[in-house]
Amino acid sequence: MSRPTPLALATLFGVILCWVFFAGIFLLRKRAPKAPEAKRDRFSLLGIVLQMCAYFLVWFQPPWQPFLPPVAALSGIPGIVFSVCIVGTAAGSVWLIWAAVRTLGRQWAVPARLIEGHKLVTVGPYAYVRNPIYTGMLGMLIATGLAMEHWIATIVAVVVFAGGLVIRVRSEEKLLRAAFGEEFKAYALRVPAVLPGIF
Repeated sequence: MSRPTPLALATLFGVILCWVFFAGIFLLRKRAPKAPEAKRDRFSLLGIVLQMCAYFLVWFQPPWQPFLPPVAALSGIPGIVFSVCIVGTAAGSVWLIWAAVRTLGRQWAVPARLIEGHKLVTVGPYAYVRNPIYTGMLGMLIATGLAMEHWIATIVAVVVFAGGLVIRVRSEEKLLRAAFGEEFKAYALRVPAVLPGIF
């Protein structure tokens, strides 16, 4: 049985380290005083479930598949470049999520909701994409799948994640359109939802 290469293990370790920071953003962040909730869209929970299923797909290691099998095309300099790109994607994704959560402050929540006094945030990472947290989550998904060398699972996971992503974006933006009307409409025309030029 072939053993994982040191480069493959280092890449996976780098991505796992990014996941530790990812978890820390949400678990260790300073909690703002809880604000009264004005509106919530429970349909967004389906999107959350689909996104979690996508993450499971890229982390799950089938018992019949070798762990991090050596890939000849990714050895040497190309392998190093590929590894740096994967860890860089994960690190950049975590930074984007941190910046977005910090910008949102007490308005951030897992399910789609509005709080009393909710403001439309269009600064920081929100000046470039309307949902930077989801952009970062997608980056983490892809980086993890590539680091785990689950090529087919990564493609399937991206499709599943995209389904959950669309549900969550639509649920949240439905609330924002109702609350901010023309202001949100102008913002949505100016700034892409998740990926510039794609969605």
